[in-house]
Amino acid sequence: MKKRLLATIMTLTMAMGFVACGADQASQTDNTSDTAEATDSAESDVAYIQEKGKLIVGITDFAPMDYKDNNGDWIGFDADMAKAVADSLGVDVEFVEIDWDNKILELENKSIDVVWNGMTLTPEVTNAMETTNAYCNNAQVIVVNADKADSVTTVDEAKELSFAVESGSAGEAAASDNGFDYVAVKSQADAVMEVAAGTSDACIIDLLMAGAMVGEGTSYPDLTHTVELTTEEYGVGCRKGSDLAAYINDQFKTLYADGTMTEIAETYGVQDAVVEQ
Repeated sequence: MKKRLLATIMTLTMAMGFVACGADQASQTDNTSDTAEATDSAESDVAYIQEKGKLIVGITDFAPMDYKDNNGDWIGFDADMAKAVADSLGVDVEFVEIDWDNKILELENKSIDVVWNGMTLTPEVTNAMETTNAYCNNAQVIVVNADKADSVTTVDEAKELSFAVESGSAGEAAASDNGFDYVAVKSQADAVMEVAAGTSDACIIDLLMAGAMVGEGTSYPDLTHTVELTTEEYGVGCRKGSDLAAYINDQFKTLYADGTMTEIAETYGVQDAVVEQ
């Protein structure tokens, strides 16, 4: 009798333990699920941007991609494309001028949400950011006074010149790779001004910018571009691991398919550089 009673008590105790253990496991599963959902939500840049109601775009003054009109509003191929993506997100867009050298830090600090400014997809960029597919082709070109153009047709001839380049840019990388004598300035526009002022013999800037800024009918009619030093592609940079890059890629496909991307490109004369999406 005592043995049967003891066995019964042990059986009930074990059963209660299994129920409690199962409840704990269920609770842990629920908690894990809740944590995962919270983590996923916290890691979604798309959700973060929609919640705050604003897409903050890091740029520099870089025609024809990002520059101000006569009213002081930011326009350009990149600016207008960013506006279109912001519209699709249902948020406002804010453009913030950044120091190009600090673009990665600006992203990580959430001072900006994207770098959208004719950014070359270099290994440094693609390793540090979540980048979109390429949307424009480009090159780094040498800009000189038109009266010197005939004497600067090769890299070897260019090595005799002093250069101005934008700090941290693909132009600076090209100058370094070719062993040029150069000074780094804040922006590509400043580099062009150095040549116009005669403080540098030449500068290295993006081909798309050169097409808009130098030559007949531009602000610098006495300057021209000569040697192409590199070929490259532009992409948009987001925080590492961000889902925003994939979202922008989807928008690129939509905007290319419906003709919007080409229409915007034609407005700024860069239609020949657009990459099919």
